[in-house]
Amino acid sequence: MGSKAYRRVLLPAGTLAGIVLVWQACCSLLRIDPWMLPSPLAIAERMGTDASRLAEQSVSTLLLALKGIGLGVGFGVLSAILFHLIPGVRTALSPIIIITQNIPIIALGPLLMLWFGFGLLPKLILLVLVCYFPVAWSMLAGLGQSEPHLREYLAMIGARRWEVLRRLELPASLPYFFSGLKITATYSISSAIVAEWLGGSEGIGHYLVLKKNGYDTAGVFSAIICIIVLSLAFYGLAALLERLSIRWRPAGTEAKGGRNA
Repeated sequence: MGSKAYRRVLLPAGTLAGIVLVWQACCSLLRIDPWMLPSPLAIAERMGTDASRLAEQSVSTLLLALKGIGLGVGFGVLSAILFHLIPGVRTALSPIIIITQNIPIIALGPLLMLWFGFGLLPKLILLVLVCYFPVAWSMLAGLGQSEPHLREYLAMIGARRWEVLRRLELPASLPYFFSGLKITATYSISSAIVAEWLGGSEGIGHYLVLKKNGYDTAGVFSAIICIIVLSLAFYGLAALLERLSIRWRPAGTEAKGGRNA
């Protein structure tokens, strides 16, 4: 294994293992109460005891996040294209959209529960609001980044507006789209947890509330580990999709992600 693989895999893995060992030693030597800070072994035992329940609740959270990210990405792509083609719509709606992104989801969630009940709809609305913005604004920035000489060439040969969008602007926006998608993928799990925390009867967020109310700190840490694993899995899937979809992009090139929107 070369030095590059060592830096990318073994070094962070070794650092994480060292932190866990120090954590375990502190809990054992300092006799810290488990309800205050459980040891890694106690958390592992809790995860083993609740394995089937954690798996069931993780699947519920995963499905909710997938629904939210699917709708959010769909609305984000459509609105980015609409804003790009009709700048007047962008000018009219941008302030409203930005305002919605500045409302804390912990404050918006209870209002949605009050208006739409405790079913699936308020959770999906919350997730769509969170997942929509990174994709829409990143892709909107990408749509304006196509090469000017290619745009002039298409205009010279008489290409219609739709053809310019399909052949030039949409391919140019893909790196920006995937930058937004990776942000959205991470946010979607956190947002699903908040939605379940506020009014759900299943999912990791609901499991987290039950363990917190029961002062089961090891259970809380178990839920946190599941959340981290789900978020990393979503991010990794988005990164894999990017790698498979944009083979032509030079390695190391990163989109600026909505900076120019």
